Formats: sequence, structure tokens, C-alpha cells
Amino acid sequence: MPQSLANMLVHLVFSTKARAPLLDDAWRDDLHGYIGGVIRRCNSDLLAANSVADHIHLCFALPRTITVAELVREIKTGSSKWIQDQDDRLKGFHWQAGYGIFSVSHSQKVAVIQYIAVQQKHHRQVSFQDEYRRLLEKHAIEYDERYVWD
Repeated sequence: MPQSLANMLVHLVFSTKARAPLLDDAWRDDLHGYIGGVIRRCNSDLLAANSVADHIHLCFALPRTITVAELVREIKTGSSKWIQDQDDRLKGFHWQAGYGIFSVSHSQKVAVIQYIAVQQKHHRQVSFQDEYRRLLEKHAIEYDERYVWD
């Protein structure tokens, strides 16, 4: 086959360092737009983004030309710098060291996008930690609670 083709949808989730509630409503949409630009520069398109004060959800097609770790590093490094530029009080901002990335079947694309869209409502009832545990369990990912949070 002369072409390399791919359509690997993923749902990426990561939090602020120590889940500090630092993501501000005043610039949240701009943050999502900035991250969309990072993903575009890596040859993909952001399908959905939403965040609450302490974490973010992204859905996009994983480009075939970059590893997951490289793309996540690009997203987190670039957006950390962008956030630090928003307010002098955020000069020490960092994302958590880890992340969760979950495969999304084409048949579930719309459901995941809708799930991401309602994060503010969802987190009035469910903590990030409980949500993240549910995602790990839903995707049959074994984890050690001692090492999930930083």
C-alpha cells in the first residue's frame, strides 16, 4: 500500500499540578484555542476541548507522524507557557506530570464530544479523581492509586 492512513481518535485528560484550581473562566476558551493550534501544528485537528478549574479534556485524531508522548509534551509545554503569560500570579503554573489518553471508536466520537462539552455540569456532582478513576476502569487500565496523583 503506497499510502499510510490513520484515524485514531483519542480522549486526553490531565490536571493541573496537585489539582490546583487555576484554570480561569476569563481565558479558558482562549486556552482551548491555543491548544487547538498546537494540535494543528502537529498535523491534526482538535475535535473537542473543555476544562474546569483543575483539569482539561481534549478529543482529537492522533496524528500518525508523532508519538503520544511527543504530542502530549507539545500540548502541555506550550499551554503551560501560555497560561503563565496570562497572569503574573501564574508564573509557576504546571500541569501534572502524568495524563490519561483513551482510544475512542468512531461510533463513540459524538458521545465523547458531548461528554467533554458538559464538563462544568458534570463536575458539580463528580470530582476529578472519581471521574478519572471511572475512565481508567472503563478502559480496563490497571493503576496504582499511590502513583496516579502528583
